[in-house]
This record gives sequence, structure tokens and C-alpha cells, in this order.
Amino acid sequence: MQIRFTVEVVLAMAIISVGFFSAGLLWFSPRNQPANRFLAGLMTAISCWQIDGFFRVSGLYGQNADLYFLPIFYSFAFGPLIYFYVKSLTNSQIRFERTHWWHFLPVAVQAGLYVFLSLCSYEFRNWFWASVHYPITYSIEFDGTWLSLLVYLVLSLRLLRKYGRYVQENFSETSRLTLRWLRVLLLILAVVCGQWAVELILRDVFHSFYQYDHSYWLLGLFLIALGVAGLQQGNLTTVQFRDEPVLDALPAPTKAVADVNPEHVERIRRAMDADKLYLNPTLTLTELAQHVALNPKVVSQVINAGIGKSFNDFVNDYRVSEVKQRLRTSDMARLTLLGIALESGFNSKTTFNRIFRQRTGQSPSEFTELN
Repeated sequence: MQIRFTVEVVLAMAIISVGFFSAGLLWFSPRNQPANRFLAGLMTAISCWQIDGFFRVSGLYGQNADLYFLPIFYSFAFGPLIYFYVKSLTNSQIRFERTHWWHFLPVAVQAGLYVFLSLCSYEFRNWFWASVHYPITYSIEFDGTWLSLLVYLVLSLRLLRKYGRYVQENFSETSRLTLRWLRVLLLILAVVCGQWAVELILRDVFHSFYQYDHSYWLLGLFLIALGVAGLQQGNLTTVQFRDEPVLDALPAPTKAVADVNPEHVERIRRAMDADKLYLNPTLTLTELAQHVALNPKVVSQVINAGIGKSFNDFVNDYRVSEVKQRLRTSDMARLTLLGIALESGFNSKTTFNRIFRQRTGQSPSEFTELN
């Protein structure tokens, strides 16, 4: 067999190689192990899907009919693997349970079909293509993969939105926990699904097979971006988010005053004003709750309803006030601006600059010049 080395062929080979290599690195990575293994499975499934396109653009299908119906199609796993990756990344304590297997029942059927066909004679596979796959099962596979991916993509984005609020309510330092990169990539994947929908119509209605196969290449580029970002994700073993109902907005002030114990408010204020817990750059809601001897849910309710802020905003307001106070004193004579920020509870220059500008409308250097 001979391969036509065109730009498409080289790109397909590169995507497949990077996909499998990244999947191997993720599988053996000690960080976020359960989540990274779901991601490794996803990258393997997409890479296998890419092999089909490689056979097509390289002309190998035309040279060897035995390559048809190889067990390389696991597209019904795309959606569930994305969802369980998000689910396990946002909760390091999650365990894959027996009831979760039903999510992967469609891909088990899909894989079983291709394993069966790969063991059949060429004559049977030729009959199956002409009589069953082309008129029936191809559309079920292509359209079903798109629908499954779309449904699980929506579930994943919904989970990330709730997770973002959980982080704001439980951590004072969120720069390494927000997973903005994952949200961006999933939104890009939503665009790919839009392109896929166009191709779905062209194939099902106009029978334009492979004439508009842009989703194949877009999915390949998404594969590379996902692998690179996934390998760079820091350890999230301290995160234990559970998908529970949360309020969409803070309670009304009148209701908040009635529901919140003033003594609890005083305890929390004292922990910040007198004990200066905000100077701990990694302060969490749980640590504050332990300090004031209250349940974390009670502390969260007091801060949300009684003070009218999220935990993250509440702590960082104290840090910004500390910086502003120090900038007005002689601390600038012995410390740099970053040094003051670090001593005030911030743990990075980027986070400090972003939060300071959000709170004051000025950059730290502009504030210093004006004061």
C-alpha cells in the first residue's frame, strides 16, 4: 500500500500521534488521576475516530477493503467521557459507580458491532455496508454521536457554571481553580457541534457524504488543545464540589437580617478584623468555619445573607483594604508593591492586579501615584 503524503494526510497523522501520546501521558499522570484517566479515554476515542479520516484522505481505504469496519469507532463515548471528566475534575472524591455504566451502553453496542464485523468475511461486510450501514446504521451512528455529544456538553457546561459559584463561595484564592480554560474549550466544542449539525443535514438530506467534513478537522484541533490544557491543569485534590441546588441570587436584605444571627456575624467579623485570617493566602470557607466554631454552611449563609457578599469577595475586600492602608504608610520604603500585596494575603501578582482593579477601578500603581 502507498500513502499519498498531502497536507491533509500529514495533518491527520500529526493529530493522531499527538492524541495518543497525550492520552498516554494523562493516563500515567499522578495529578488528578481519576479525571485524567477519563480525559485519556476521551482522547483515545477521538484519536481512533481520526484514524478513519486518515484512511480516507490517504487513499488507504481504496487500496485495502479489509480496513473497512475496523473496531476504531467509539464516538458514543465522546459525550459521557467529557461529562465524567468535568465531574471528577471538580470533585476529587467522586467514585465511578455501577449505575454510571449505563452512560456507556451505547458505545458498548457500537464497539461490539465493529468487533463483530471485523471478524466477518469481506462478502458479509460488503452486504452489510450496502444493505444496512449506508441506508440505516450510518445515520444512527453519525446523528446519534452528535446528539449525545450535545446533551453531555450542555450537562458539562451546567456543571461548570455551578462549580464556578462553588469556588467563589469556598475559596479565597481561585486563580488555579476556576477552570476557565475548560469552559472556553467546551464552548469551542459547542461551535464544532454547530458545524456538525450542518454536515448532518447535508448528509441526511442531500447525501453529501465527506464533501463537507469540516467537523473532522475541527474535532482534531480540539483534541490537541484539550490534551495540552489537560496536561497543564494543576492538582485539584482539595476540591470536593457536589452538584447540589444553589440559590441564584443573594436573599433580600430584609429577609437576610431576619435569618442571620448577629452574634455569628460578629464572630466572623472579629476573625477578620482582629485575627486577620485574610492574611492566609489560601484561606478556605472550611478553615474560617473551624476558626469561629460554626458549620461551614452557616458561615456561608451569614456571609451571603448577612453581609451580602460571596466568601471570595468578602475575604479579598479585606486584602485590598490592607494593601491600601499599607500604601498610605511607610511600608513602601521597605517593600515593593508586590511585597505589600503578598504580605496582605494575595499569592500572585496577576491575582492581586485583577482584584485590586475590580475593587478600586485603578491599577495598584495608579492608586499609589494618586495617594
